[in-house]
Amino acid sequence: MKLSKFCRIYPHDTIEDSVILYSTKQASSVILPRAMLDEIEKETISEEEKKTLLELGFLTNAPEEDKEALNFMEDLNRENNRFYAKVAMNLDCNLACTYCYEGRRKGRLYMSKETADDIIGFITNKALSCKEEIILSFYGGEPLLSADLIVYMSERIKAAAEASGVKFSSYITTNGTLLTGKTAERLKHLGLQEAAVTIDGPRHIHDLSRPFKTGSGSFDSIIRNVKESCGIIKVQLGGNFTKENYREMPLLLDYLLDNGLTPDRIPLIRFDPVMSERKDVAPPEYTGGCTCLNEPWITEATLFLNEEIIRRGYRPPSIQPLACMMELSDRLLINYDGALYKCPGLIGRKDFCVGDVRTGIKDHRQSHNLDNWKNDECLNCSYLPLCFGGCRYLKYVRDGNMEGVDCRRLYFDAAVEALVKQEIRYGLTAG
Repeated sequence: MKLSKFCRIYPHDTIEDSVILYSTKQASSVILPRAMLDEIEKETISEEEKKTLLELGFLTNAPEEDKEALNFMEDLNRENNRFYAKVAMNLDCNLACTYCYEGRRKGRLYMSKETADDIIGFITNKALSCKEEIILSFYGGEPLLSADLIVYMSERIKAAAEASGVKFSSYITTNGTLLTGKTAERLKHLGLQEAAVTIDGPRHIHDLSRPFKTGSGSFDSIIRNVKESCGIIKVQLGGNFTKENYREMPLLLDYLLDNGLTPDRIPLIRFDPVMSERKDVAPPEYTGGCTCLNEPWITEATLFLNEEIIRRGYRPPSIQPLACMMELSDRLLINYDGALYKCPGLIGRKDFCVGDVRTGIKDHRQSHNLDNWKNDECLNCSYLPLCFGGCRYLKYVRDGNMEGVDCRRLYFDAAVEALVKQEIRYGLTAG
């Protein structure tokens, strides 16, 4: 019995002669006396301690077991009993975000009722006979511009699923301007569990980056709707920051607290850096954004913002193993026209279309560089479960292709220890 290669060891900052073990495979952590490391090496720990550490992912029976754990993707595909799809209801929006990720791909492009029927058939045919749950995530553009069609699809898929003994639930990613309490109530009865709403910081920053098409600010409308909806469905808030403005993001947290959107009403808040886009797609006036998480300022910003979120009683996303949806056979993005993709960033890029709901999915192993992480460097990296080769989409944006990997070792080396210690300090750890 040895320490797993996916076990990171960090010194404890306040407890003398103690260490923190963190499993990147199971996102678990534990504090141990430093002397126990010698006991583990000599295999003199008790059977009970051995069993616990093994269950939490810190120990392995043999090095081969760690390699076996790298069949993670195959295990997920083989054992997954859920069908999950993001459904882009349209590529239109009522906002004019300065950094819009869909950029020039946007327009008055809406799903038709005929395409919705094809999507309903595709999902029910693919999932009802072999899955225990169907999960849809409505996406856009701004999906609530197609609210009636969301109702139409939800009613029919929910009815078909329940008739077959299959669970149905849905989520929505929205700018929040149309998520009134009435809309949340309407969709809740059709399976809507949670909305992810974007607010890019305090009013003066948000209204500059996410104005209505008329030029007026959207902040107040979003806050009003969040207040109405968060007692009906779960609402998580997310914001996008830049190198220039991330230190002002905590002003949003203070505003939320002062206006009754307290941690008991908003379960999770996450801030992410604005990512770049290829010039052929990006808004011509926007030149910012980053293409790699290894930039040192991103580590600094992430640690700073997580601390500010936790300190006010909210919860940020935890460090978790991450499997790219490209690698998972039952995770798809369905575009407004019925075309199938494996990543939201690839919407509308015909070279990366993997089929459509009428003809099915085609082989995309080469076009999407699947299994790119199955190389010696990745297989011997303790961060592999957090990364699995990184983001192919960012690799494509940065380098023009998906060959190789988007290695994030520099970011993980700089950030993981501090993030784990943050979670321990505030009692947010698993394990």
